[in-house]
Amino acid sequence: MKVIDLARRAGETPEVVRYYTRIGLLNPARNPGNGYKRFVDADLVRLRFIRQAKALGFTLAEIAEILDHARGGGSPCPKVREIIERRIEENRHRLEELTRLQQRMESALERWRGLPDGVPDGHTVCHLIESEEGMGTH
Repeated sequence: MKVIDLARRAGETPEVVRYYTRIGLLNPARNPGNGYKRFVDADLVRLRFIRQAKALGFTLAEIAEILDHARGGGSPCPKVREIIERRIEENRHRLEELTRLQQRMESALERWRGLPDGVPDGHTVCHLIESEEGMGTH
């Protein structure tokens, strides 16, 4: 299979296939006659795996780690569980941070509703933002 054929069968773009090849996630053989990259069905399986792993939130570095572990003959499943557990905690933490940010933004907007617009005067840029100093930024 050529790059375009693999991309089409996997629902990816040729650029994605080329990028994954460049960073080592895909390792096509070379056609001895012309030196072009030649993909096989195993590359299609791997590309679909990469898509599924990305859809679950795995990074390309984590996917490479999983693929390396699988290539070594051992089960990558314990590593996959470890990574996803860590990612769930990271996401939970990020969601908490985003919730706090959302609350600060909504509170600020509410406080600003009755304030007049200001013009920079050399001492201030935007008095709305500057009025928020020390107001729940932690």
